[in-house]
Amino acid sequence: MANDEHVAMLKKGVDAWNAWRRENADIIPDLRGAHLDEAHLTEAHLNGANLIEAHLSGANLNGANLTGASLNGANLNGAKLTGASLNGASLFRASLFGADLPGANLTGASLNGASLIEANLNEANLTGASLNGADLKGAHLNAARLSGANLMTATLVDTDLTGADLTGCSIYGVSAWGLKPPESAKQHNLIITRENEPAITVDDIEVAQFVYLMLNNQKVRHVIDTITSKVVLILGRFTEERKPVLEALREELRQRKYLPILFDFEKPRSRNTDETITLLARMARFVVADISDAKSVLQELRAIVPDLPSVPVQPIILAMQEEPGMFDFYRNFRSFLNVHRYASQEQLIADLGEKVIRPAELKVLDLQGFNLAHGA
Repeated sequence: MANDEHVAMLKKGVDAWNAWRRENADIIPDLRGAHLDEAHLTEAHLNGANLIEAHLSGANLNGANLTGASLNGANLNGAKLTGASLNGASLFRASLFGADLPGANLTGASLNGASLIEANLNEANLTGASLNGADLKGAHLNAARLSGANLMTATLVDTDLTGADLTGCSIYGVSAWGLKPPESAKQHNLIITRENEPAITVDDIEVAQFVYLMLNNQKVRHVIDTITSKVVLILGRFTEERKPVLEALREELRQRKYLPILFDFEKPRSRNTDETITLLARMARFVVADISDAKSVLQELRAIVPDLPSVPVQPIILAMQEEPGMFDFYRNFRSFLNVHRYASQEQLIADLGEKVIRPAELKVLDLQGFNLAHGA
């Protein structure tokens, strides 16, 4: 139960409350279950406060400081939180139906299982926030920042993502239907796998559901060959010092209207890793394999090159490194292109069109013609 003295002090008004907070900074306000519906709490200092299961329906909390506050199970339906600070706040299973949060700071906030149906989160900062299982049906996220947010199993039905930034979001199990309009959102490096699995990333939240379905539904896999794909599978071992090469490669492919899918061998391997990579290769128009410091990539090419003769593989390697001896084995296959050597990230990008993409695309046409001529 709430501390009656704390509730009484809050009901004296924001000025009196904020003055009391300044004088008693060591006290954690206990407002558990307090009935504060329709309360006027604009710019109130509620940082760190215990507001578990508090009743704040329709309350005016515009500009309020709720940093690190505990709002688990709180009722914030229709509450006004424009520009409020909720960074690091805990809102587990809180109800924010129709709440108004434009420009609110929810950096690192925990909104797991929260109801945000039809909430206004335009231009809100949800960087690194956890929205696992949250319900965002009909929510407005225009120009919202969700970089690195956890959206696993969240519901995004008829959600407005105009101009939103979803870079690096975890979206395993997300339900995304009728998004408005998804093409205007920044959707780079969306992670479609569980936390304990090797990370597989895609650049489109709706395509993500399709890719995951392909990976986990045997019957649906048979439709892959009927798809005209712009997918490019990138294989490599991208340690921290090599991350810039990866990012530059992906960005250049995006600029050329391809859909890059990355499999980073820096992640833990599991029993079905080989099967997963082979399936991703089946979906790809061509494969770019950076074999610089990547022994695992060479193992996977053993499965891709002999078993998928219709998928061109373009190997690339740092100029200072020697080609692996087993490359003589791969050169016997029509789909395996000449190795492109690059001295730097800048050279790789400069040569990408002429030395990587063009040979791969020509090989696509060559293999298609070869297969037609031989009835394959």
